[in-house]
Amino acid sequence: MAVIDPVVNSRVADFIRGAVQSIFDSRFDWTPDAESILALMREGGMTPEQERRFRPYFDLFVEQARKGEISGFNPQVDDETFVDYPPKFDLDALLTPPASPDAQKDLFDGTGTRTESERALIDQLIAATKLYDSSEAIQELFAFTINLREFAPFNAMLLHIQKPGLTHAASAHDWWHRFGRVPKKGARPLLVLRMKGPVDFVFDVQDTEGKDLPVEAFSFPTFGNLSDTRFAEFMRAVSKEKIDLVPLDAGDSQAGWIRLLARAKNDKGKNFYQLAYNRNHAAPTRFVTVAHELAHLYLGHLGADIGRRVPDRSHTPHALMEVEAEMAAYLVAKRNGLEPRSESYLSNYKGAFEDLNLYAVTRTANAVETAMGISAQKLWNEKA
Repeated sequence: MAVIDPVVNSRVADFIRGAVQSIFDSRFDWTPDAESILALMREGGMTPEQERRFRPYFDLFVEQARKGEISGFNPQVDDETFVDYPPKFDLDALLTPPASPDAQKDLFDGTGTRTESERALIDQLIAATKLYDSSEAIQELFAFTINLREFAPFNAMLLHIQKPGLTHAASAHDWWHRFGRVPKKGARPLLVLRMKGPVDFVFDVQDTEGKDLPVEAFSFPTFGNLSDTRFAEFMRAVSKEKIDLVPLDAGDSQAGWIRLLARAKNDKGKNFYQLAYNRNHAAPTRFVTVAHELAHLYLGHLGADIGRRVPDRSHTPHALMEVEAEMAAYLVAKRNGLEPRSESYLSNYKGAFEDLNLYAVTRTANAVETAMGISAQKLWNEKA
């Protein structure tokens, strides 16, 4: 079976649209006479070998047109190849896939290609971001760079600046030829530098679609059906709880966080928080992230919140905090038909289970459901 290159397919589609718009009347179905396009191309000099390579793309376009998935007349194209007889075209150029990007090289590989002034300018630009002005930030950068071994260290830093939390990235060419995936429509490319050349563009794994990848390729896999519309309903409920929601544009390994913005002015008021979640994750994963971060709040990990009847448990060891929050999120997710892979996350905190407070976890799960607009009565009615 022929391999359809997405870039070539896009070129060929415009080429065929040009033929359809030049030859046929838009009021009628052109697909029964599609072979006439090939006949004209043979008149124009298409060789049998070229036709063999062109045919899979042609057949795909015609089949999609028959099914109504695409149109030969829309969008309009400026290709006038078939205005003259016989048509003139460069089929080899049309069918040649884009060249694979050169292997990446370290920007500072010691070859002396870049001048000291160029290096100083780059250093100034990085310093201006103020992203790496603490030991914690530098440690995070180094961990990111170590994990992204397929990129040169400097390019890994550029990717970290553009999309913290990114776990896998590749060019459109590599995504297609190595993994059978293509960038999603409207996906934003990430920029890396090439030695002695222009820039390259790569895409985060979350911005691609196509063949399934192993579950292990994702940091927070969650299974189950949850629409974006339903997730938005949950978020509207959360936003009414004096919680500011921040959708993050981040890589796969960054799920979210929660922080205290302001304490209540009196004993009856509620504290004000800010909760962030990775907008690039699928809705089920976003749901678990929000539940996890809300659990930190209701478990008292951010301190006392008298208006919500939350005790101060901010001195709980970090490992135990994560176990408690993930267990509460797991309960909420399972009760709503989702299947989080919490075991992979909890495996990092095995030593904390012996101090697990089950009462606090179950009480918190109830509070999280309430904050998200979910109630036991509602769950019962939906299952009935």
